[in-house]
Amino acid sequence: MKKFTSVLAIFASVCAAQPAAAFNKGDIIARVGATNVNPSDSSSNIFVGGADLGFGVTVDDNTQIGLNFAYFLTDKLNIEVLAATPFTHDVGFAVNDPLSTGNKLGEVSQLPPTVTLNYYFNNPDNALQPYIGVGLNYTFIFDEELSSSNEAIGLSDFSLDDSTGLSAQIGVDYMINDKWFLNGSFRWIDIDTDAKFNLNGTEGFVSSIEIDSIVTTVSLGYRY
Repeated sequence: MKKFTSVLAIFASVCAAQPAAAFNKGDIIARVGATNVNPSDSSSNIFVGGADLGFGVTVDDNTQIGLNFAYFLTDKLNIEVLAATPFTHDVGFAVNDPLSTGNKLGEVSQLPPTVTLNYYFNNPDNALQPYIGVGLNYTFIFDEELSSSNEAIGLSDFSLDDSTGLSAQIGVDYMINDKWFLNGSFRWIDIDTDAKFNLNGTEGFVSSIEIDSIVTTVSLGYRY
């Protein structure tokens, strides 16, 4: 949070020149910048052949290039689509090195396209434009890979299901001139999945992995 607010403060000092008016009905905007996905994860325990191993899994964070596009339905409402380059997350064990193979189970990649309806609080003549939004997310999970040390003990067929969930966000745009603006946003995305694998011919699973990511974005935007 401190790092994010510091970046916004730098943005504000850079933009000390007289700003232009903000958005109007019919405007199309595009933003590009850095997006961090930080899972506040929890999971049920790992089961193998019906036996509860007594511990679950964790998912780490990742930063990629974030893209989003929005169309203003009115001066204060827009529809926004979030996209990004694929995020890759390490999946680990919730206890330290339970299989004596290191604490990394493997890694997965995901794309979290999200459609959001945003409401802007200020009038279009204000250069500072805070907003809130709610939306729907579909997370594609792919390229699941086990670490080589776990493959060596007989783990295979590691897979996670895609997820559909709600999202919410708060953000702010600041107009530099008539076309260019700066943006910062925080987004919560409800991502729930499950995992399956095979251990030497015995099926295993994690029935519930609640990833529930906090997505932080700092970007530069352009109004068409």
